[in-house]
Amino acid sequence: MKKYFTTISKTALILVYLVIVAGALVRMTGSGMGCPDWPKCFGYYIPPTEISELTWSPNHNFEKGQVIIKDETLLVATANFKTGTNFSNLNWEKYTKHDYAIFNVYHTWIEYLNRLLGALAGLACLAMAVVSFWFWKSNKQITLFSWIVVFMMGFQAWLGKTVVDSVLNPFKITTHMVVALLIVALILYVIHWTNSSKPIRKHDTKFNKLLWLVLLLTIIQVIMGTQVRQYIDNEVQNGVTASILWLQNPTVLFYIHRSSSLVILGLNLYLYYQNKKLRLGYSKINWVIFILGLEILTGMAMYYLDFPFGSQPIHLTLASILFGIQFYLILENKSTSKNEII
Repeated sequence: MKKYFTTISKTALILVYLVIVAGALVRMTGSGMGCPDWPKCFGYYIPPTEISELTWSPNHNFEKGQVIIKDETLLVATANFKTGTNFSNLNWEKYTKHDYAIFNVYHTWIEYLNRLLGALAGLACLAMAVVSFWFWKSNKQITLFSWIVVFMMGFQAWLGKTVVDSVLNPFKITTHMVVALLIVALILYVIHWTNSSKPIRKHDTKFNKLLWLVLLLTIIQVIMGTQVRQYIDNEVQNGVTASILWLQNPTVLFYIHRSSSLVILGLNLYLYYQNKKLRLGYSKINWVIFILGLEILTGMAMYYLDFPFGSQPIHLTLASILFGIQFYLILENKSTSKNEII
């Protein structure tokens, strides 16, 4: 089974990244409350496609847990029953997690696909953890870290539930994103230590320290970006629907976020220079510069071109990919032989 482990772990990584992309699409489209309950969606495992499925009707069979919207309130069936000719509160109870009671089929299915990808990613991570037992004798870390990933995926699912229950609390959304990056880092760690192909590279202590610094700045940048996005969400909720007006009077955090990108670019260019000068052999630094350039371009497009369609999820996805490559560079630098320190 060992020979399949790398393929399974890379599949898990790709699926986790797809969940991040789906989450970005959810936020871009405002679909976070498309499914107001969890883990089901309006009480269904496969969500409704029409409002009629969420409307009370006479002589209709309802199952326990099914949800209807009545008088702008979510009601949950307390048992399996068939309705009579007139509505009765007897077999219904009010949904108490929140009072959000809006159905939009577009938002519902975007959120549902996000959850579906999350479930698939969870299964892939579980498969990775099961197969990791074949490494127990040779490298216990691989098994331990693989099962930590499974635990973190469960924690991430629970966080998703709290995000919905809180009606998209900004702090919980940010935590949700940070945990996703942590899961990416853990899977990359497992992939790296099972990778038999390790090109010869040189280890440089200063280079390593600077890699950690730019990684930390990238994480902070992502956190600030989620807060800027929350500001835009608040503007939309307050009736500012024209994208040209979303950042007309931004907070100071937006300017810090924008200026920090230039600092991060400068530090990464210095890393690129050092890699070439000292011939360290870290080719992935080229990808860092390329993705960082695209990241800045999408940020500029959002600000100067009034948020072109798709620019927001692309911006977030690029940031998460950038994080992954930077973290993998740290792993590569750490694994070089002590004899190769310069």
